This record gives sequence, C-alpha cells and structure tokens, in this order.
Amino acid sequence: MKLASLKSGGRDGTLIVVDRDLMRAVTVPDLAPTLQAALDNWNRVAPRLAIVYESLNRGTIAGFALDFNALASPLPRAYQWLDGSAYLSHVERARRARGADMPPSFLTDPLMYQGGSDGFLGPRDALPLANEEWGLDFEAEVAVVTDDVPMGVEREAAVDHIRLLMSVNDVSLRNLIAAELAKGFGFLHSKPASAFSPVAVTPDELGEAWDGAKVHLPLVTHVNNVLFGDPDAGMDMQFDFPTLISHAAATRQLGAGTIIGSGTVSNADRARGCSCLVERRLLEILDTGQAVTPFMCYGDRVRIEMFDAKGKSIFGAIDQEVQPCRR
Repeated sequence: MKLASLKSGGRDGTLIVVDRDLMRAVTVPDLAPTLQAALDNWNRVAPRLAIVYESLNRGTIAGFALDFNALASPLPRAYQWLDGSAYLSHVERARRARGADMPPSFLTDPLMYQGGSDGFLGPRDALPLANEEWGLDFEAEVAVVTDDVPMGVEREAAVDHIRLLMSVNDVSLRNLIAAELAKGFGFLHSKPASAFSPVAVTPDELGEAWDGAKVHLPLVTHVNNVLFGDPDAGMDMQFDFPTLISHAAATRQLGAGTIIGSGTVSNADRARGCSCLVERRLLEILDTGQAVTPFMCYGDRVRIEMFDAKGKSIFGAIDQEVQPCRR
C-alpha cells in the first residue's frame, strides 16, 4: 500500500491512497482525514485502506491524476523525528579524516539525534537557504514510521511496530555544525527542515528487498542531473531498523507516527559513490589532503530515489532545488 498527503487540508495535509505505479490517487475522508489519524487507528483503518488501494490498482476506482508538486511529505509534521547513523563507513571516514579512531562503543551503541518535526519540506519543495556560506548539504536516507512503541521494547518485538517506510533528504548546514556541537547541546541551527519522499509504503511493497529489518536496494542520488551515488541501503548497515527503534525507546515510549531515520546511506565500497556531499569531501581529504567538492549553492538540484528490481520507483523522487530563503 502507498500513502501520501496533499498539501491542502491544513497543517497535517489530506491523506490519499496512491496506486502502485504512482500515477493515480484517491482521497479517503470516510476512513481517515490525515496519515497521522490513520496511524493512530492503524489496526482498524489499514485493512480498509488496503481495500481502496487494491481497487485503485485494478481500476475499479478511477481516482485522479497524481501531481507530485501538490504533495507534502507523507507526514507534513510528526510528533517525533529521530535520526540514527547506522552506516559506520560514513562515521569512520568522518573520524579518520580528522585523525580520530572509531571508539569501540560505536560498534554496539547507535548514534541518534532528535530533529525538528513541527514542519517538513514537501518532496518537490525548494531547499530554502539564507546564506550560501552555511554549507548546505543533502543526506539521502531511508526511514521507518512506527505505531505506538512501548518503552523498553526489545529488538525482536520492535520489528512488529514498523508500519511504513519512506526515503529522506536530511538537510544539514555543515559549516554551522562544529560550533553547535562544541556547546555540548547538539544540533539546532545546523539541522533545518528535512524532506521526505512523495509516498510512504507498507513493508510488503518492497517484496524480497525487505527482510523485516533492512531495505536491500540501492538509494540513488543525482546532483544537477549527474549520478552522485547509489549505495545499497541494506549493505553495511551496522544497526538495522528494529535495533534503532529499540534504542530510541530505551527510556521513553514512542507515539504512533514517530519517524526513525537510518542516517546517511553509505557503503564501504567507494565505487557506489556517496549519499551526501560531506562524505565525498572526506574521501577527497583522505586521498589528496584537500576537499574540492563544494556544498550546494543557489540553483543546485538534488534528486533522491529508490527503484525496485523492475526499475519502478518505489517512493517517488525527492527532487529539490536550492533557492534563496524568503523571510
């Protein structure tokens, strides 16, 4: 099943069911006005949404043509957005570039931060930037959306709390990060609003590529229409999604609609490219002692997309252009 949110309908959008080919959609006001409402009552609503989805795919419901520009992120705002750093090749390269070793704890204890979630960018919205000197970077990731998760949930039980998957552009302002982290309180200005894929999908839509814990497909990123990287999201993922959920819920319950990100998808095999600018810059520093790839400037465009084994887009594309911020 594929679900999305129209920008119309207030801050939480209007829930729509989207067909498998991302061509047509239908509103479902009698079932749930928003995706958050569906997640709040998932066990009751999801089977009825699935019936609508199958009818849309069979053509027995006509629906309307899907306009990606009319879409908000599937959850236009969320009660919680937690982003991990599950790919240690990314972390290791960052530390090695500044001459630091990987602490042993990084192999067993996931990194995770809590980001702003009161408003996300739509998948085709501009990336607003007030100052090019801030070092705008994209981060191509995969994320899961949970139902209600009890505090202290074990990894094995966390598997059953994954309801939807999406792709992510976790936006970073790299040149602001060091000063913020030096204060000892974490990210604020350096982590503006993120963007999510046009649709969120139930795990069954991934078929054999979903093993209940990881997505075993490449996540493809283009920058200004040039392939930047296509690392496999299931490869080299040190902490799978159930592990990340269990970690996040160690001292708190997670409300339905919590989004948990994988962190920047990265493979040890450098031939697969990168999922963010800073990783390419780190590799350049390791190779030559100097980073030459610039951060994003006005007019630059990033496109993030995942395809199934038949070459069909699963989540639709995040496709964003950097534009001056309008204050």
